[in-house]
Amino acid sequence: MSALTLKAKRRETGKQVSKRIRSGGSVPGVFYMRDTEPIHISTQPLLLRPVVYTAFTRVISLEVEGDTDIRECVLKDVVFDPVTENIVHFDLLGIKKGQKLTVEIPIVLVGQAAGVREGGVLQHVLHRLKVTCTPGKLREQIELDISELNIGDAVHLSDIDTENFEVDIASSAVICSVVPPRVATEDEVEDEELAEGEGEEGAEGEDEKAEGGEE
Repeated sequence: MSALTLKAKRRETGKQVSKRIRSGGSVPGVFYMRDTEPIHISTQPLLLRPVVYTAFTRVISLEVEGDTDIRECVLKDVVFDPVTENIVHFDLLGIKKGQKLTVEIPIVLVGQAAGVREGGVLQHVLHRLKVTCTPGKLREQIELDISELNIGDAVHLSDIDTENFEVDIASSAVICSVVPPRVATEDEVEDEELAEGEGEEGAEGEDEKAEGGEE
């Protein structure tokens, strides 16, 4: 798994401090890890972009100004401004070698299903999988080749390799499936024909009114 480096500075705590940091163009955050005191930090939005705006789950090497230690962590949470969509806060979860952590890994579908080429519709149900594992077993994403899927086929959680993970959902959970194209029922067809007929009658009535006006 590839790692990212994030440079940050220590900061004081408090709402007013966080507000001042944002006004200065930086983003407040916190690094926390089990059995250690949290470290309140801030960094530049540009440095956060590769950490936040990615589909991958990656280990982050946090470099805090003035510290000699490089702390490994993962992005645990991020908060966006509801209006501007700017990042306003982020949380980093520290990881220790051999210590398990719980994260979400994206599931990426690769290829085009054979059933889709035949007119079927692909339904991607499970986009991310929450797993618990040691840092060494962590993967950026789970790739799933769907090229062999025909209409009526489905991929379940039991069909992929989760040997190195602990998951909290049933192995029968559907990840994706190819379903037949939707066919309109007789009632729907009748409703459409009725609506079309009403539309035509309405148009004829308008024409008659217009002709009467001309006389």
